Amino acid sequence: GFAGLMGAGRSEIASALFGIDPYDEGEIFIRGKKVRIRSCTDAIMNGIGMVTEDRLRRGVIHKLSVKFNITIANLRRYTDRLGFVHGKAEAEDVETKIRQINIKVSNPKQAIATLSGGNQQKCIIAKWLLTDPDILILDEPTRGIDVGSKAEIHRMISQLAQSGKAIIMISSELPEVMGMSDRMMVVCRGRITAEFSRQEFDSERIMRSAFGLEN
Repeated sequence: GFAGLMGAGRSEIASALFGIDPYDEGEIFIRGKKVRIRSCTDAIMNGIGMVTEDRLRRGVIHKLSVKFNITIANLRRYTDRLGFVHGKAEAEDVETKIRQINIKVSNPKQAIATLSGGNQQKCIIAKWLLTDPDILILDEPTRGIDVGSKAEIHRMISQLAQSGKAIIMISSELPEVMGMSDRMMVVCRGRITAEFSRQEFDSERIMRSAFGLEN
């Protein structure tokens, strides 16, 4: 989990890890191997997926269908050398994810803009799960969604972690970060000011670190 005040730089760190924004210094290692990530394509090829903070501008393509929004990050899986899409395989995978994640939609061809915020967020998560990432970055995954969808997403995150996926979660809600994380990084003014294991979680110490006061 990544905690910190608004504007502390948490989302910027995530964007750099996923290749959305360039980073000025530092190195990225996956399974002990140094990797170079200069674009989102690099990140995906290295087994990283990312649910961005801005669902409306960066998460979905509103005019297009639920099916297209779920498969867009993994279209290579369904196209042959000539660029033709194998529609049957694509449709089957979309239906499977809709059932697994309990996305409430009448038809996969339905425009994603017609869904609730919680179901749009589930579609975004389904999109990245189709790429079978080893690392999933979730930036404010439950912001602006209903309580029921929030609980479902929390369960999903726990199940993914238990299955061996590495989850990096950013949230402005400290109780959420503390409740969902095994380890927490605290960011202040673009720098990591503290690291806590679950046994060390203490809201007062975390907030002091968020303000840059913790030694």
